[in-house]
Amino acid sequence: MPGDAPLRHVTVEGGRLRFAAAHMATLGDELEPLHGHNYEVRCRVEGDLTDDRWVIDFSVLKRLAHEACERLDHRFLLQERSTRLQVAQEGAEWVVAYGERRYRFPASDVCVLPIENTTAELIAEWIWDEVAAGLALGAHSNVVRLSVDVEEMPGQSGGYAAALPRATRA
Repeated sequence: MPGDAPLRHVTVEGGRLRFAAAHMATLGDELEPLHGHNYEVRCRVEGDLTDDRWVIDFSVLKRLAHEACERLDHRFLLQERSTRLQVAQEGAEWVVAYGERRYRFPASDVCVLPIENTTAELIAEWIWDEVAAGLALGAHSNVVRLSVDVEEMPGQSGGYAAALPRATRA
């Protein structure tokens, strides 16, 4: 069947593809206590082989994923688009409120993410966006799909996978 040509894939994980961060996700009408994880990231691209007979240089994919991890490392992950939290920047601090609970974080310790909740699935989607942007800049036109998994603890991960926009592949 046309369009069903086999694809090759490259996966990077472990090593420097990790970050430690604090968060508090909302679960229904509840807010988790402030806590943290030592997150692990796995990134996979699929595509056709280049003239050099590879999908992508491992080091390129590793660098892009590592740069995203570095932005999150040792930060409080703030879900800026939360519909359940009241979030405001006051000078050099971020203030987060939920019911009677109030938190103040120095802005330098916060990574503000344009997501609704700090779940592994949405963090994976944010990393996907970062890596996809790097792939677009590198003109990796043979790469057609990107997958990212974020593991909160061994055996517990969330992910995001999607075809890359045509602009990335053009």
